[in-house]
Amino acid sequence: MLLVVLALAALVQEPATVRPPQSLHDFTVNTIDLKPQSLAAYKGNVVLVVNTASRCRYTPQYAGLEKLYLTYKDKGFVILGFPSNDFFWQEPGSEADIKKFCSLKYHVSFPMFAKVEVKGSGQAPLYRFLSAKFGRPRWNFHKYLVGKDGQVIRAFAPGVEPDDKDLRAAIEAALRS
Repeated sequence: MLLVVLALAALVQEPATVRPPQSLHDFTVNTIDLKPQSLAAYKGNVVLVVNTASRCRYTPQYAGLEKLYLTYKDKGFVILGFPSNDFFWQEPGSEADIKKFCSLKYHVSFPMFAKVEVKGSGQAPLYRFLSAKFGRPRWNFHKYLVGKDGQVIRAFAPGVEPDDKDLRAAIEAALRS
């Protein structure tokens, strides 16, 4: 009897605690094609995470973001675009619509992901992580610069254009570290 009790006690363990995400690399999100993608694939890269929208006054930033991506991608830099419909419904389309728009109008080649909520009670876990240090996006095309280690380095307001000298300097500094 004692052996049975000891055997059962060995099977009963404390419930595993879930460790909160420690870096960008701890997340898996859906691509624009609705396929799971681990962001661990970007370990060792400097990442610019941008919440995007197709019907926003900042939408023309797609062209500058693409140029920025092409300038630095061979040096270990990537842009991750996350469409969001959180600000006055400026991203109403489906993922297929968004992909087509970005491809045809702006020739976007940087990775794009499925629509997410970037604020409010439905805020995506990734955006909860990103906004913990520098606050949540206030509008479309808010930018978070993430270091090679997956930690958020800095945030840039939506009005900061992709060719802004401070943004480029921050990217270059992160690439050197």
